[in-house]
Amino acid sequence: MSRRTALIASAIAFNFAAAAYAGDPDLTVFDWSGFENQALVEPYFAKYGDIPTYVLFGDDDEAFQKLTSGFKADVAHPCSQMIQKYRDAGIIEPWDVSRIPNFKEIDPRFLNSKIFKDDTGVWYIPTDYAYTAIAYNTTEVPVEDVASLSIFTNPKYAGRISLPDNADDVWALALLATGVSDWTNVTDDQFKAAADWLRLVHPNVRAYWSDPSQLSQLMASGEVLVSWAWNDSIALLRDQNFAVGFQRQAKEGASSWFCGYINLKDGPGSEDKAYDFINAWLDHGSAKGLLDNFGYAATETVSMAAIDPALLKAKDVDPITSTLLAQTPIDPTMRDRMVNEFEQIKSGF
Repeated sequence: MSRRTALIASAIAFNFAAAAYAGDPDLTVFDWSGFENQALVEPYFAKYGDIPTYVLFGDDDEAFQKLTSGFKADVAHPCSQMIQKYRDAGIIEPWDVSRIPNFKEIDPRFLNSKIFKDDTGVWYIPTDYAYTAIAYNTTEVPVEDVASLSIFTNPKYAGRISLPDNADDVWALALLATGVSDWTNVTDDQFKAAADWLRLVHPNVRAYWSDPSQLSQLMASGEVLVSWAWNDSIALLRDQNFAVGFQRQAKEGASSWFCGYINLKDGPGSEDKAYDFINAWLDHGSAKGLLDNFGYAATETVSMAAIDPALLKAKDVDPITSTLLAQTPIDPTMRDRMVNEFEQIKSGF
């Protein structure tokens, strides 16, 4: 049974799984592991004396499978490329932005898609963004080796690299490595070239990491020297005073992504508290909590403008000039093809 099939099979039983954080019973948030963090929703805590109840997922596909297999929550936190699938599945409803005062402060570039906002309403509230790039042990990996994404195929690091167990990030890497920086119109030849590159890399992979804490442990132990990583893995390692670098300007480029919240239909909790939750996320004080705890940047412009640019640079979320593959929405059929091909590659086919 493939991991994807196993997720589908286990999703039905998920309603009986314990929440990762049993907080306010009137609001259930389906979120990424680690996001059950009070610093992100201080105004909610101040109003209700607790943070919401959180149930956690490891990747976007896992979350989608569970939500379309009967699991009930009030809001969820997918990344941008998944929103079309949620709309097509008919399990989300528009947000009433008249109830979200700081909605107008979201950088317009994060809403520049009819998938997110159209004449039927606002279907997505983007909240956080960062990068996927090369994390490396600066003690053992010379900086010249991370000047190119070819480090992942370098036999010198065979068995000492890690990739995310996440189709979006892995395909962003493979497309960049094979010369594609826009994944909205990938040809069959480009798809094959990227898949062939991933098959070349696969034997070098020590582990496919599923969450940033797992990757930080792999790197801190010395098992892994090089990884394709998110900012929060870097933040975790630096908190441990580990010598880690984050190369966002390899010659082929890096990837950028953003995530946010959807309003789920027929949620079991309080709709008023769902709005209190999203307003807490967009509160001007929350951006610092996001940056300090995750190394991510907020989509809300007023609070970001108040943060010292030197701090943004230190957290590796300052603007960069190299090539970026933006993980914007793509055709769901192509994304499903990427997911299925990645499962085959991980299985050795």
